[in-house]
Amino acid sequence: MHCPFCTAPDTKVVDSRLVADTNQIRRRRECVKCSERYTTYESVELNLPRVVKTTGERESFNEQKLRGGMQRALEKRPVSAESLEAAVSHVSHRAMVCGEREVAAGRIGEWVMDELRELDQVAYVRFASVYRSFEDVNAFREEIERLEREPSAAERRDQIPLLVDPDTGPEAAGKDPSA
Repeated sequence: MHCPFCTAPDTKVVDSRLVADTNQIRRRRECVKCSERYTTYESVELNLPRVVKTTGERESFNEQKLRGGMQRALEKRPVSAESLEAAVSHVSHRAMVCGEREVAAGRIGEWVMDELRELDQVAYVRFASVYRSFEDVNAFREEIERLEREPSAAERRDQIPLLVDPDTGPEAAGKDPSA
């Protein structure tokens, strides 16, 4: 790593640590020549699939573009930056593990809406209105009514599954096995 101050080729790492809840390493470096200190971030470069747009055009998966769209939907909403980053990370992870070289933009949009529904319902409706091209007020009303019928994220987490997986037993359903 070249020093950003004097461009010397030799620097030493003074401190390394993981960045909370991300796959990054923060390194504090010092230039051997000028003794200036600076911070670098190191992250894994992942092979994400290409995105196939509705026009048939293909482009590289762009996490910045994903984050920007989600930020616009979440603008002036009470959602922390950490929650946004976690949601972006979830969508990126889903794209990476889908096992395909190309993924439709519509599929990614659905993943984004899943994340936004968990974070903030207003942001979800904002995003859905653009993503699904709502034509009139009735489309908004229908989407809001659908949201009201569905259980909230907290309610879904607290629900006991109807069917118990035979491999994991009643503990997975939250039941006491001795009952």
